[in-house]
Amino acid sequence: MSVQFGKWNLDGRPVEPREFEPVRPVLAEYGPDAEGCFCENNVGIIYRAFYTTKESRMENQPHISSSGLVITWDGRLDNRENLLEELKPDVWTNSTDVSIVAAAYEHWGNDAFRRLIGDWALSVWHPKDQVLVLAKDFVGTRHLYYSVEDNQVAWSTVLNPLILCARHPLTLDEEYIAGWLALFPAPHLTPYVGIHSVPPSSMVHLRKGRRQISKYWDFNPSEEIRYRSDPEYEEHFRTVFADAVRRRLRSDTPVLAELSGGMDSSSIVCVADAILARKHTEASILETVSYYDNSEPNWDESPYFTLVEKQRGRSGCHIDASGLRALTFDSGNHSFAPIPGAAENAGMAPEQFAPHVASENIRVLLSGIGGDEVCGGVPTPIPELADLLARGRLGKLASSLCAWALSNEEPWFHLLLNTVKAFCPAATTRLPKFKRPAPWLSPTFVRRSRVVWEGNAVRLKMFGPLPSFQENLATLNQLQRQLAWSPLSSQPPYERRYPYLDRDLMTFLYAIPPEQLVRPGQRRSLARRALAGLVPVGVLNRKRKAFADRRPRAAVLALWASLRDRNPDLLSDSMEIVDARALARSIEELRRGLDAPTVLLMRTLTMESWLRNLNEGGLLDHLQHSHAAVGHRQAKRYGLEWETPRGLRAKNSTQTG
Repeated sequence: MSVQFGKWNLDGRPVEPREFEPVRPVLAEYGPDAEGCFCENNVGIIYRAFYTTKESRMENQPHISSSGLVITWDGRLDNRENLLEELKPDVWTNSTDVSIVAAAYEHWGNDAFRRLIGDWALSVWHPKDQVLVLAKDFVGTRHLYYSVEDNQVAWSTVLNPLILCARHPLTLDEEYIAGWLALFPAPHLTPYVGIHSVPPSSMVHLRKGRRQISKYWDFNPSEEIRYRSDPEYEEHFRTVFADAVRRRLRSDTPVLAELSGGMDSSSIVCVADAILARKHTEASILETVSYYDNSEPNWDESPYFTLVEKQRGRSGCHIDASGLRALTFDSGNHSFAPIPGAAENAGMAPEQFAPHVASENIRVLLSGIGGDEVCGGVPTPIPELADLLARGRLGKLASSLCAWALSNEEPWFHLLLNTVKAFCPAATTRLPKFKRPAPWLSPTFVRRSRVVWEGNAVRLKMFGPLPSFQENLATLNQLQRQLAWSPLSSQPPYERRYPYLDRDLMTFLYAIPPEQLVRPGQRRSLARRALAGLVPVGVLNRKRKAFADRRPRAAVLALWASLRDRNPDLLSDSMEIVDARALARSIEELRRGLDAPTVLLMRTLTMESWLRNLNEGGLLDHLQHSHAAVGHRQAKRYGLEWETPRGLRAKNSTQTG
């Protein structure tokens, strides 16, 4: 999780090292170990290191290649051994990851990116050609932002410096705001017009007067894996899943794993224990952290994560989640939150989590995110039935319809109708309730940003890649959106790793028949069969984890009360995003125990809290300021008007902060 910040003056003006002074403190929070700086002519790059492997401690970055390229790398290279073999004699066994990446780029050019397996983001500066290349891994586990202004290009792993050092007033991005209210924005967006995020699996080429974005790798829709028996699929799954976990155990300090008691996290911990027992990884210790809430009957995970702890013969760190606060921002010190949710303090219980991470010298956290999405955690027969329909296998379709109808206790005709609807244009079908615009959003805002909600309606195509493959790519896009939003941790700094988002594992899962993953009455069928005997039976056979309904409701009501106590006027209402009266009615329905979209309410209130954070820190006034305005700074204003299809700007208002 090392970080970087760079500036390129297109007009040829030299970059001085002192120009990095404003961003040094920001970057140091994420990279506390060492600093490297490159300043030559019109380009300057500062790098802050966060060591997680023994090889990373030998790195000197920015790295200068044999031909003079300047490469700054943040990542973990999982296929080191293969690349070492292919790139001999330019690299050797003890070469650092950045040295291997530099040799690969020298050897293959842009084609090197598709060969880099792991979690990574990098920049490559070509001094002779005056070209900057930015790239990220296929799923976007690392962040890399950039902005192009009049005579300057700037890029950074962390969003804050690009905002605070912007040379022109920034504008809030309407598409991003709509994406946040529709769960997650597109991965190439940021909340600010003019500041972009490098898309996953893509590279951005920048030269004076030109920007080109291209994809360097994607899943192959024609790749299919077909075995004769279930045990062959199970053996293959065990192999690639073990490799995915082993790769993420590469650390020279203890590794921490989230252990919720569900199938995803439990599988990671149990497989990691087996790998550590065979000493097939660099890590020597695996700790666990678990959350419990005895006050919430639907969210007490302790009976399940203790099964795993009993099997491994050691207890982990247990955090009582009953006292976690609602999603909010600390307005007391005006700490800057660059994106909605970036300053959330509820998720990890920092007062309990941070001391544990520091005392154990933990720098890596394993997360089960992605397990449900890639392993068949959602028990729907649509991908399987759609494949059979698209391929004209009517006999098999009929038998599968009968099996699913018996399991789901619904008429087979309904299943067939829903399968056919998946191929219909979005205009002829209604979005699921959780994907529709919230009823309290301004109608004009919804109309202007309708493309965001229309994008949530996935329409399968009868011809081309199999429908199940199309569904997989749609799910991958949602995961990429989630990762693009996820803020980096700096207090304390640690690196998140996601075994289920391993490229080789996902390639395998996308190539096998969907009925291997989900069967009638058997969600996550392949994983359960393959990991039997390794994961405790009580975890393997548990039903899907219940959603804790009461606690999110209480969190929404608490946050609403906090916002109204501080100021009853909503910034989001002044900005014509939210209809405050309609929002208040929905909150009242929630208070009375009626059905209400709790997640969307929490999203809306978190956005309101974020806007107030910007306003209280003086940044919202900066964002609203225009060159056409009078020279002196005006008093803080709430009102914003729509100036462009993508932007929010200031309008005259008599409301003050």
